[in-house]
This record gives sequence, C-alpha cells and structure tokens, in this order.
Amino acid sequence: MLTTKQKTLRKFWYATIRLDALADGPKPFRLMGEDIVLFLDAEGKPAAMADRCCHRTAKLSKGWMDNGNIVCGYHGWTYDRTGALVRIPQFAADSVLPKHNVESYFCEARYGYAWVALDEPLSPIPDVPEDSDPNYRRIFQFYDVWNCAPLRLMENSFDNAHFSFVHKATFGNINAPKPKKYEIEETEYGFFATTVIDILNPPIAHQVTGTTEPMTERRMRNHWYLPFARRLDMEYPSGIRHIIINSATPIDDNRIQLVQLLYRNDTEADCPTEKLIEWDKAIIDEDRDVLESTSPDAILDVSRRIEQHMPSDRPGMIMRRRLLELLKKHDEAEVTNVYV
Repeated sequence: MLTTKQKTLRKFWYATIRLDALADGPKPFRLMGEDIVLFLDAEGKPAAMADRCCHRTAKLSKGWMDNGNIVCGYHGWTYDRTGALVRIPQFAADSVLPKHNVESYFCEARYGYAWVALDEPLSPIPDVPEDSDPNYRRIFQFYDVWNCAPLRLMENSFDNAHFSFVHKATFGNINAPKPKKYEIEETEYGFFATTVIDILNPPIAHQVTGTTEPMTERRMRNHWYLPFARRLDMEYPSGIRHIIINSATPIDDNRIQLVQLLYRNDTEADCPTEKLIEWDKAIIDEDRDVLESTSPDAILDVSRRIEQHMPSDRPGMIMRRRLLELLKKHDEAEVTNVYV
C-alpha cells in the first residue's frame, strides 16, 4: 500500500519535529509526499503550512521568524500561522494587501513534538497518561529516517515470532522459536493486544529489566492506533515499566520518520538515560536491518492462508483488515488486494 495514494491517511496525526528543534527558526519536513514548513508562533505554539511562498514559490523554510510570523527569505513576504499574508515589505504601510495565503495544516504540540494532520483529523492524538505523571520520566530515544513503509513497521511491532530470530543477539531466544499467543481486543482506535513472553537478560540489560536473572519475562500490553502509531507497555517482574511510544510518520511511499519516546517509572540513578537509549537502539537497529529489506508495496491482503495458520500473524491480519475497512469507508476501495 503506497501511503501517499490514500487520501484518508491524510486525516490522522503524525509526529514530525521536536519542539526544541523549532526554537531557532522554521524547519522543513516532508509528510506523505507534501513539503511542509514548521515553526513556533508568538505564543510558542507549533504551526505547519505548505513550504512555498505564494509569490515566487520559494521555500518558506529558508526564511526566518518575525514576532511569530514566518518571513520568506526571497522578498520578505510575511505570513501568520494560518498562512494569511500579513506583510509585503515593498508596499506602503497603509496599503491594502492582496488576499493571498499559503495552505496551512492542523498542528498541535504533544509529548515534546509537533504533530501534524494534513486534513481534518478523524481521531485525536493518542493519549499517553504517563507524560503528565510525576512517577514517570520521558526520554527522547530516536528520530530517524527509515527506508520502509509505515505498515511494515506497525506489523513488525506486534509480530512476536520474529523475536527469536531478528533479536537473537539481544533478548530473543533462538532455541524457543514458537511465540506466545496474543489476546486481542479490537477497539474504536485500533486494537489492544496482551501477552507474556520469556526473554534473555544479558548483563547489559540488567539495569533495564531491574533483575540479574539470566532470563526474565515481559508482560506486554500493546495498543495499535490507526493507522501508524503504537504504545508498547512492557512490565518486568521487578515492577519496572518500559513504555515505548512510536509514530511511523510517512515521509513518502518509501520512507518513514520513526519517532520513539520512552517512559519509565524509575530514576536516572536506577538506569541512566544513556544506557536505555543504547539498549533500545541495539534492538531497533536489528528491526531496521530487516525492515529496510522489505517492499513498501505492502499488499492489503487478509486472505493469505499461510497467515491464518500462524497465530503470531493475527495482529498483522487485523491491522490490514481494519485499514481496508477504513479506506473503503472513505471510498478508497482501489487498495483491495492489489499493489497500488
């Protein structure tokens, strides 16, 4: 499924750029094949609009900010956060300005990122209650471009059959290839999946898991949010909760911007931030290596019989079915069982 061809997918929120990266001026971003510019207005709130001045089509991201308005670096045309033209330096101060504007997009600040929807959102930004809970700390882990499709990333996130193979150098047990079963509850926003798995616990992971036992277990409570966001809540017997939030933000049909946040109910003294980033990066790099070898033309086929006999593929099958239902509901039935 080529995401830029599905107009319905424009109606969801995607994490784009960290707010602190916008403090020194406007930044370019590519979302679902659209070139956009992000900036902070006079109140410090993020805004997003098309990265083209309506005068000579120069990129606004090459400009600068003036009292919360974005100034084109070509001729100085200036726009507010709604994209409305508010100043042409070559005009007299009392001149009536032409009613030109740049297309603007829905943009909100959440969890340290600017989230953008290109069209009116069908659902809210996923809720992360731990972000306002003083018992949890927020860690910015990754912000990387991956050469794969967002659907591939999401399917992989709920595929516990790959643990023993892809992650055999970190936590996966190659001698126990049969995965534990997921219990899945479909929801309005996607689904909620739970399972308990046994994992290897090498010395480098002892502070991460809170135990020195050579093996431990993870109680996994996972949420999938249509179309390309997830919450992975892992709880260890030590009581530590390791909660990963991902947005697989589509750049274009071949690439995503993978945003990963981590929430932990421990302290820096218990497990340093550097170690948590190092450990999860080793795991995510294993995923990246295999996912970048896949095709972005992920077929939305829920009829493949081999997957019906593999319980570990059930989350992916539900994912594809729900995406098909969503797209068909909005008259995008051309995605059915074909490469698009």
